[in-house]
Amino acid sequence: MTKREIEHRSVSGFSLVELLLALALGLLLSTMMLQALLAHGSTSERLARLLRERTLQRRTLELIRGELLLAERVELGSTGSILSSCSLGGRRPLLRMLTAKGTITYSLGSPPSSIWRGLVLMRCGPAFGLDGQLGYGDSQNRVVIDALTSKGLEATVAGTSQLHLQLTQKFTPPSGGPQTITSKADLAAELGL
Repeated sequence: MTKREIEHRSVSGFSLVELLLALALGLLLSTMMLQALLAHGSTSERLARLLRERTLQRRTLELIRGELLLAERVELGSTGSILSSCSLGGRRPLLRMLTAKGTITYSLGSPPSSIWRGLVLMRCGPAFGLDGQLGYGDSQNRVVIDALTSKGLEATVAGTSQLHLQLTQKFTPPSGGPQTITSKADLAAELGL
């Protein structure tokens, strides 16, 4: 072999040190990209959870709003003349409504079973029919939403025709610390308070 062939042969390849450095850099970049993807996934999961909980809160407030519009008389708190047609099981009554189809009571307290997270808001009253309207018949006691804080659902009155509702939940997502979500709704109507 001539000197020129030896130089040409050594110029055309990589040394072992260069290959090891390239491999180490590739592994480092792959690890960084994998960590970024995992972080993005947990953030997406947390945001999806927040969106789902906020949607459940809005649905709950819309349910209460719709029933308040049907009510002939409304009472806030644990005192009043409207009696609940279900056993409250030690839960604190927050809102009672007298409708043409029966009494509806919303109460806050311990869950009826261990599948629920934290405090629960329960609705006791006539069930909804297939047409989406309140039906006649026996009252049912059902969990509406769980993971509530000690405040849970707050209902306050402003004047004679304005009711402010505030629903507060607290939960721990898979990644990160506890999160608190609050939704508010105002109902302006003749409530008969």
